[in-house]
Amino acid sequence: MLTTFLLPASVGGKPSDVRLGHDLIGAWRRDGVVQVAVDPVQAQRTVTAITAARRFFSMPLEYKARHVSPLSYSGYVTSGDDGAEVFTVCKDVPEGDVRVRERWPCHGPVPWPDLEYRLAMRAFMDELGGIGDRLLRLAALGLGLPCADELTRLTADGWHHMRALRLPARAGGGPAAHPVHGLLVMAALDETGGLYVRRPMDGRAEAWSFVRPEPYTLAVFPGEVMGFLTGGVLPSTWHRVASAERDRYALTYFHEPSFEAELRPLKGGGRLHYGTHLTKTFMRSYPEREATRRIREDGRLEVLGRLRDAASVP
Repeated sequence: MLTTFLLPASVGGKPSDVRLGHDLIGAWRRDGVVQVAVDPVQAQRTVTAITAARRFFSMPLEYKARHVSPLSYSGYVTSGDDGAEVFTVCKDVPEGDVRVRERWPCHGPVPWPDLEYRLAMRAFMDELGGIGDRLLRLAALGLGLPCADELTRLTADGWHHMRALRLPARAGGGPAAHPVHGLLVMAALDETGGLYVRRPMDGRAEAWSFVRPEPYTLAVFPGEVMGFLTGGVLPSTWHRVASAERDRYALTYFHEPSFEAELRPLKGGGRLHYGTHLTKTFMRSYPEREATRRIREDGRLEVLGRLRDAASVP
């Protein structure tokens, strides 16, 4: 059974926060995933967002296909041969923003279908943003870092994004088992579920655990960026989605560093420019997208290189 955490309203350096942080790190290292309890307001915003996703995915294909950004990776796409559908919400950057005018990769407005959808998704993401900050503060304390904000300082103006998913009945849910990208990942599942995770560094077949959907909870696991920062203390959790006899809906939120952040492991050498990591991840996942073509053909990789060079200056 997975551990469910009830988070305090705020996280400082109290002994109770430190104990909770140690428990959180221990649970992630043992199970690869924890569940976080949410209050009724947060739960209702999750329900509202999943309802909005159901409504959008029920629309005709020609309608959904019109909502794709040519600049960022926001918008609608079908994924794999099983008919899975995804609507990605990246950072919503207006066309008049200087970063869009200067051709920063992955920057552009979200092609919202309508106001109701935008409000539902933004409210959900705002709630999870607050949860993400508290979890990172607890993680910093649990890792024995000098202060609780050692990780959240990286997520100021974070490139938080999310994916609304529809997995058709009997669909395998996309690719085979794979690690999670990003820093901290939170998943809201409908009552059907289907998510399995593997306990860290355990390759046995029985190491896979079913993440049972529980009311008023989110499933939370570390991603590849967290694995890099912690030197493998918190490795990225491998996951897969099993088939089911009816459609399933899920929301996956990624609590991320700033696009310009230059990340260094908490102990040891090396560095990772987050914007480069994010851009290459999207390009690999969506090689046929218009946004990928523009990155390659419009000099956006050169822009990314300049951002990376600027971030590496001491």
